[in-house]
Formats: sequence, C-alpha cells, structure tokens
Amino acid sequence: MTMLAHPLKRLTVALSLPTLLAACALQPTLPPTAQRLNGSQIGLQVNADAPAHMAPSNWWTELNAPELNALMQRALSEAPSLAQARARIQRAQASIENAESSERAAVGLSLDAARQRFPEHSIYPPPLAGTLRNTATLQASASYEWDFFGRHQAELNAALGSAQAARADAAAAQLMLSSQLARSYVQLARVLAQRELLARQSAEREQALALVRQRSQAGLDTAQDLRAAELPLPELRRQALQLEEQADLLRHQLAALSAQPMAALKDLKPALPAALPLAGEGALGLDLLGRRPDVVAARWRVDAATAQVSSARAQFYPNISLGAFVGFNAIGFNNLLKSGSLQYGVAPSLRLPLFDSGRLRAQLRGSAAEADAAVAAYNGALLEAVRDASDQLRSLRSLQEQKTEQAAAQAHVQAALELARQRHSAGLGNRLAVLNASQSLLQQQRQALDLQAQTLDAQLQLLRSLGGGWTEAKP
Repeated sequence: MTMLAHPLKRLTVALSLPTLLAACALQPTLPPTAQRLNGSQIGLQVNADAPAHMAPSNWWTELNAPELNALMQRALSEAPSLAQARARIQRAQASIENAESSERAAVGLSLDAARQRFPEHSIYPPPLAGTLRNTATLQASASYEWDFFGRHQAELNAALGSAQAARADAAAAQLMLSSQLARSYVQLARVLAQRELLARQSAEREQALALVRQRSQAGLDTAQDLRAAELPLPELRRQALQLEEQADLLRHQLAALSAQPMAALKDLKPALPAALPLAGEGALGLDLLGRRPDVVAARWRVDAATAQVSSARAQFYPNISLGAFVGFNAIGFNNLLKSGSLQYGVAPSLRLPLFDSGRLRAQLRGSAAEADAAVAAYNGALLEAVRDASDQLRSLRSLQEQKTEQAAAQAHVQAALELARQRHSAGLGNRLAVLNASQSLLQQQRQALDLQAQTLDAQLQLLRSLGGGWTEAKP
C-alpha cells in the first residue's frame, strides 16, 4: 500500500491541472441574468407607518365570533390544501437530508455467496476447472467525494432554499384559507341580516297593500294605485329566494373550507361582527416584503434557482473521490474467515466529462433560464403584493366616505319618518304615508348593512394583503 500511494498521488496531481483548464474552457458564456426589483422601484418606503395595526397570527379571533374560531381551528387542521402543503415541506426536508449526505463518507457492508461451476476453458486452473464449488465474499467499503468546487454546497443551498419556499408556501396557503373562511362567514352574516330586513320590508308592503285595497274599495284610490302597491311584492319575494340561495351556498362553502359534510352547517346563523380596530392609512413600507409569505416564497425560489446554476457550473470541474475496501474472499465457505482470504484496496479517482454532446452546456443554460424565470416570478409577486395592499387601502378609504354620505341620507329618511308619524298621530296624514316612509328607512338600513359588511370584508382582505401577522422563521 505504501508503494502505491506515491504513484497514485503523482497521477492525481498530473491529471488535475490540465483537466481544470479544460473545464474552464468548456463552460459557455451565459447572458446577464434578470434583476430583482427592489422596494424603492415600486414605491415602498423605508420608514413608512404601517397602514394597519400588526395583527396577531390568529387575527380572526379579533372578530369575537366563537363559531368562526371553531370553524377556523377545524379548517387549519383538516383542510386537504394544508395537508398538501405540509407534505411538500416534508419532501423538501428530505431533499436537504439527501444533499447533506453528499458531504459525508458512504460506508457499506456486503455479503455474497454463490455455488458455481468453474469452466475448464477459462482462467481457472486445475483442480478448480470443471468443478462445482461454493464461493463467498464478505466486504466493508467506504467512499468519499471531495467538494473542491462547491457542487455539493450549491446543491445543499438549493435544497435549503426550496425548503424555505415550501414553508412560506404553506403559510400563504394557510393565510388564503383563513381569509376565505372569514370572508365567507362575514358574507353569510350579511345575507342573514339582509333577509331579516327584507322580511320587515315585505311585511310592511303587505300592510300597505291591505290599506290601498281598503281605500280602493271605498273609492279613495284608483285601480292604478292598487297595481302600484302590488308591484313591489313579487320583487321582494324574488330577493328573498335569492338571499336564501346565497345563504345555503355560503354554508356549503364554509363546510368545504372546514372539511365537513355540506349539511353540517345548515343551522349556522352568525351575526355580523363589528369592524376591526385597524388604525392609520400610512404608506406601504419595505416590511411588506418580509410579511407576505407568497413574496418570501418567491424570494427563496430565486435563491434556490441561483444555487442550481452554481451546481450546474460545478459539473464542468473534476470529480475527485477516494474509495477503499477491506474484507474476505474465498472458494469454500470454510475458508472465508481465514487470514489467507483477506483482501483490501484503495481506489482514488478523478473524472471530468470532456465530450458529452453538449449535455452540461444545455443543463447550465437551462438552470440559468430557471433562475431568470424565478426572478421574474418574484418581481411579479412583489408587484401584485403592492397592488393588492394598495387596492384594499383605497377601498377602505372609499367605504369610509360612502358610509358618511349614507349616514347623512339615512338621517334625512329617519327625520321624514318621524314627521310622517307625527302627522298621522295628529290626524293630518294616513297610515300609508308612515309605511312608505318606513320602507325608505328600511332600504337605507339595508344599504348601511351592505356598507358595514363591505368594510369588514375590505379589512379582512387588507389583513391578508399585509401577511396576516405572519413572520418568517429563521432557517
């Protein structure tokens, strides 16, 4: 073994220098890669005040709706989409373990046994030739590949980036699920509240129709007045059927999101929660980039794709490894563990692909293209995140202005109703005028209810667009 070491070492050194030069010459020149957008390019400010308070990760509890909390808990534990996300995390973790194994020596143990006939016309001399014998090999082996050119480290970095992206994707899926469930819950509460107001409208229209019939029979109103009093009722009944359908569909959606049978929530009747205590309308800051899990996932995919480019580049350099084995080989099982059956050896190797029909060049160009695609996807996710949050802020501002105008209109209608009641009490007006004024007030109340639900929905979407209180865990 000592006599062989020096020739092997000299051979390795002699081969390494020309192959390194050849590897450098083989690498193609890649075009400049795409550049990631930064916060200043899309208007994000460094020290901007947050447009909403920093919500906790379980932000839905601030709605003070125990039924929603129960639905959310079941959805986050049972939803198939989140189970898929968790499986992708486990797969990514397995890739990390596989990449880490390349940094360690591989050790194996084998035992082979056979009964074979040694042919006369072969390399085996008498008395083996022409006989049937037992053969056995017991051997331990070890091999190690040096990562002189960073290929293993690049593969590990790519696996780590993919795993972090999978975790961020899981957080994004959870945020989307919780947002959809909370918004559906709010919409169901809105529909049920609208149905109650609609029932009051229908009841008062029925009363108004009865009064018009009496006046028509007494000759005080015409047939045209009677037809006008009858006209709103079919439309109100149509709206009632529409609201009933919407309520059932929303219950079905909530059941699907929380992984339950469609009929499980047929008796769910939530009340519309109050608006969330969101504060401020400040400009979007750079912290948005770290609070949106979809943006963070896209950033990690860029890092993983960049590491894949480094790994593909390292394929052009030599692969240097060392193998060794020790064990026993014998003819006849009784001779296997005797000292004369001992065998051992060492096998250093250096490999460099010189002519591979362009496979490595194509692989490197493909990896570079994947990196460019990842950068483009990151830029797209970043632009979409800023647009999404900006839209929700704009919608909230508009809804606040609409609520102010609607409150003023409702106040006027309320005053008109009070006046109609006073005139009716004083004998100066009839009951029909009071009912008509009450109809206008109910219509304004329905508009106010819609604005309240739209405001809460916009707040929920703003929380989602700002990351829902998610923070990235350190790798």
